[in-house]
Amino acid sequence: MTPERFEKIKTILNKRQPDLTVVLDNVHKPHNIAAILRSCDAVGISNIHAKSKNSQIGLNLKAASGSSHWVNVHVHSDLSELFQSIAKDDCTICVANNSINAIDFRAVDYTSPTAIILGAELDGVSKDSISFANQEIKIPMNGMVESLNVSVANAVILYEIQRQRKEAGLYDFKRLKKNDYDKLLFEFSYPEVAKILKKEGKPYPELDETGQIIS
Repeated sequence: MTPERFEKIKTILNKRQPDLTVVLDNVHKPHNIAAILRSCDAVGISNIHAKSKNSQIGLNLKAASGSSHWVNVHVHSDLSELFQSIAKDDCTICVANNSINAIDFRAVDYTSPTAIILGAELDGVSKDSISFANQEIKIPMNGMVESLNVSVANAVILYEIQRQRKEAGLYDFKRLKKNDYDKLLFEFSYPEVAKILKKEGKPYPELDETGQIIS
């Protein structure tokens, strides 16, 4: 661990947005998952959620491991409990859905706690996801195609969210809780050691100001 890399990791964590997440409703293609994870990391998302109707999602997430090192993916067999949980935290749930009820995605205020639901490549979002959403959103289209690839749509929406949050100053200060910050700092700095300690049920050691493990 070099001091320069340690400082970069701290800078990244200082801009993480703990009240922003993405929910994947049966999105399962590896290249789409990998692209979604890269965009999530780029705008400061640490945790996303996924539901899958098949057992392949674990393999697909493994295929996206280069990106999933920076973003935690929580897999659910049913999203209802997740939606109920985040709704209790006053989180605005927006579902990307090209319907008559959807509004331009840029018309939404994303500076408060927000979850973005994205649907499967062919089937779109499920009725359950729509029923839990506070708002349906869409990306205006001016061509013959009716929708963007799910990973492209994710990036377009997230960068509008980043724009709004930057203007609101939400990237100007550390927003992670101390325990979450310290946990991610160690896992980003020493991923292999973190895996071993987690498997053994042992706590992470402290790091000094240069990123070295304090024995």
